[in-house]
Amino acid sequence: MHKIRLLIVICLTFQVAAVFSQTEPNEGSLFDEMALLKHVKSLSSDTFEGRRTGTKGAAKSRKYIVNQFHTLKVEPLVKSFEQSFSFIERRKAFEAVNILGFIKGTEFPEKYIVISAHYDHEGIKYGKIYNGADDNASGISALFAFAEYFKKFPPRHSVILAAFDGEELGLQGSKHFVKHSIVSLKNIILNLNMDMISRSDKKELYVVGTSKNNRLKDLITNSKHSYEIKLIRGHDGYDGLDNWIYSSDHANFYKKGIPFLYFGVEDHKDYHEPSDDYENIQPEFYTEAVKTIISVFKKIDGSKF
Repeated sequence: MHKIRLLIVICLTFQVAAVFSQTEPNEGSLFDEMALLKHVKSLSSDTFEGRRTGTKGAAKSRKYIVNQFHTLKVEPLVKSFEQSFSFIERRKAFEAVNILGFIKGTEFPEKYIVISAHYDHEGIKYGKIYNGADDNASGISALFAFAEYFKKFPPRHSVILAAFDGEELGLQGSKHFVKHSIVSLKNIILNLNMDMISRSDKKELYVVGTSKNNRLKDLITNSKHSYEIKLIRGHDGYDGLDNWIYSSDHANFYKKGIPFLYFGVEDHKDYHEPSDDYENIQPEFYTEAVKTIISVFKKIDGSKF
């Protein structure tokens, strides 16, 4: 009799676990981790020639990003996903293109969260290819992970997936985006920007942008987003560390009064060096960093702005 009761308890336990596994999916099911790494490896290969703005490598990168958006059922925010623009930097004219995808919100379709990463890098200098695996193939590949996540779990707010061009030449892509915004800036409730998120010997991922926004600060500090890596608020000009508020594309949103969260790691020895290759990223840290950023997004999307 005791054995029969024990067997019944075990069966019921497995049934309950199965129900919860359907309604509360584990973190590993949010996106394909192998695909995440494959995209970083591809985008930081010599084939893309360092992805410098205005080069053949940049054009190949755009085609790759657009193809992935199509595969992941992301809608274009603009025709063919492409927002073209030009600018002059260092007395040279550049032709550039932002890639903009769109996912319509289920509850607040007129409110937008812009999730961004820049796809350009340093290109070829002195005969060496600067592949930019961490900077910023890691951020672009995370955009694909978000797109995959949204196929399973549609966002409540509308989301713009923005792959910006020209970041390395003065944050040009995001500058053009906010100056010639496709949607009203007053309806953009947040920019979530990712730039260098794939390696940290200390297993530390920094989040910038909470120092002047108590609501975002509470969302970050009142939840545990990862047990594997440390999510640290800082680099916002108040802690004695380098100020990262103007260090990447989130700066142009900040200048327009739009709240932002920037996720990134400390500079490393391969930063802006030809050695920033796929072999030097840290896959376990990187996949956990992307899960952590998605966790933060879930908290924000679950709030009403």
